[in-house]
Amino acid sequence: MEAKPFLTDIKTIRARARQHMLRGAVTEGYKADRETVIRLLNEALATEIVCTLRYKYHYFMASGIHAQSVAAEFLEHAGEEQAHADRIAERIVQLGGAPNLSPDNLLSRSHSEYVEGSDLTSMIREDLVAERIAIDSYREIIQYLGDKDPTSRRVMEEILAKEEEHADDLQTLLEGLDSSSHQHQPK
Repeated sequence: MEAKPFLTDIKTIRARARQHMLRGAVTEGYKADRETVIRLLNEALATEIVCTLRYKYHYFMASGIHAQSVAAEFLEHAGEEQAHADRIAERIVQLGGAPNLSPDNLLSRSHSEYVEGSDLTSMIREDLVAERIAIDSYREIIQYLGDKDPTSRRVMEEILAKEEEHADDLQTLLEGLDSSSHQHQPK
């Protein structure tokens, strides 16, 4: 059995690069279904935009004894979700697609929902649910991408890691609020 060379003949790579120059980052070696990847990334983009908007709403509407520290966490998460949206939009453009930033049907494209919550605890719960939805759906996107699109996979893996961190932060906040509310109740 003859071993396959590690690298395609460099002359062939050079010729292909010149021949298909206008395809930008999408070379002959790209193995994923580009249209499907762009659709999945646009769904993730919508998810990040919805999460940004929900966190911003929670930031402005947080009230109560613990509001200041929780609101700071909401604002931090909102900024990170916006950064995720920007990274996803950039990747969509690299793949020759257009990021769908239209507010029309934003919620139907998003994996997460936009639920405002009525108090600090319900806001944190809704954010935690949304993070858990993002974690599972992003994990599926990563599995779909596999080795067919390692760059998009890496972008989504980095975002997934941050979403897992957000979920952990929110769980800790929720536990802190639950324990402090039990401490302050009359016996």
